[in-house]
Amino acid sequence: PMEKTTVLITGCSSGIGLGLATRLAADAARRFKVFATMRDLAKGERLLERLGGCCPETLELLQLDVTDPRSLDAAAHRVQGQRLDVLVCNAGVGLMGPLETCSEQAMRRVFEVNLFGTIRTIQAFLPAMKRRRAGRIIVSSSIGGLQGLPFNSVYCASKFAVEGLCESLAIVLRPFNIHVTLVECGPVNTSFLENLQRTDPEGSEL
Repeated sequence: PMEKTTVLITGCSSGIGLGLATRLAADAARRFKVFATMRDLAKGERLLERLGGCCPETLELLQLDVTDPRSLDAAAHRVQGQRLDVLVCNAGVGLMGPLETCSEQAMRRVFEVNLFGTIRTIQAFLPAMKRRRAGRIIVSSSIGGLQGLPFNSVYCASKFAVEGLCESLAIVLRPFNIHVTLVECGPVNTSFLENLQRTDPEGSEL
């Protein structure tokens, strides 16, 4: 039998992560084994419903919070011993509003997930790829990582940082036969807007 391509995806409870995990796990030729990760495993029901139930040969749900090093360690330990071919860093969060209405806590949250969450995830799984001298890392960026967008200054800043991170990594990982891909999405029909962090509607500036 053909050996499966093992893929771990962060942020699979909705949106692009959910769609990608569904598509790969439902592949008719069963070419993929997907570790679909999310912060809240209770939200995995949506993914299972799309697949018509459990698919143990092609899908495994894993709890993974990219802001929690212990959660990342546990997920990396679960995958340990299996060849991870593709790592998809997809977890992300937005923040929309005039800059002066954005709290420091909300801004830090955006960078904690979008930038440092991506860094932590890569750090957790990169050593095994380096030892094997093979792998692919795919990172969900945004058009907002290429140009600033009105009322998205903090989100864009986090994605600009992700772009610099990945462009730098791509160079040093090439000798290890590890390929880094940035996916710079435009508008996609997901629940991203509903999940945006909001500025305080009572704020005098707003």
